[in-house]
Amino acid sequence: MSTMIGRERSLQKALSDVLPDYDFVFIDTPPSLGLLTINALTAANKVIVPVQCEYLSMRGLVQLQNTLAMIREHLNPDVEIEGILPTLVDTRTLHAKEAIELLEENFGDRVFASRIRKTVRFAEAPVKGMSVLKYDPDGLAAHAYRQLAKEVLSNASR
Repeated sequence: MSTMIGRERSLQKALSDVLPDYDFVFIDTPPSLGLLTINALTAANKVIVPVQCEYLSMRGLVQLQNTLAMIREHLNPDVEIEGILPTLVDTRTLHAKEAIELLEENFGDRVFASRIRKTVRFAEAPVKGMSVLKYDPDGLAAHAYRQLAKEVLSNASR
């Protein structure tokens, strides 16, 4: 795929036949800005950006914004950030609180109210080959993801 002409649109083309059958299609990509992520951004209408509440992760937001600007200019003028999702939040640390404040200062109401807290059960779920919703359905992370789903649905109805 890396040498194909129009390779940035491969996912968009693959999804075009099935999109009318769904209300939402979620594409989970690696945190890098490689070809797979470029394909996802080209195919997407909206982007949920998970951000670990750590300094280096937050610096990556600047790179993502630059990439989105290029995607809008050359491949997909309609893609926009649906929201910023603070993840791996350790509520015991001042650093996490400051990170969320910085996100809110820079992105305002685009920062989701939902916070995915750093928990042992959240880390164990992928090791067991399960989503956190299945592995620990009553836990803090599962609750936060259900809250996120409500936020996304609420935004979609506007």
